[in-house]
Amino acid sequence: MKAIVSVIGKDKKGIIARVSGELFDMDINIEDISQTILQDYFTMIMAVDLKECKLSFDQTAQRLAALGEKTGVEIRIQSQQIFDAMHKISLASENI
Repeated sequence: MKAIVSVIGKDKKGIIARVSGELFDMDINIEDISQTILQDYFTMIMAVDLKECKLSFDQTAQRLAALGEKTGVEIRIQSQQIFDAMHKISLASENI
């Protein structure tokens, strides 16, 4: 299963290390990553592979949200299937 992880919050040292470390601890592989700082805000989007993760999707989401609270950022994970479905809906509505 593939998913998208987003991280947004006030920029501070160690965000990438903490998030990537937590993903590593859950046996989640980062396949692609994009991060930037917009003014004082850190933003990161990662494409991840959950095939070796032993936790349920909900447990994974809860663990990432808890890390976000500790770190002072918002961390969300969404199934890639949701993004694919939204893209198909968007394309369909453009053709109407």
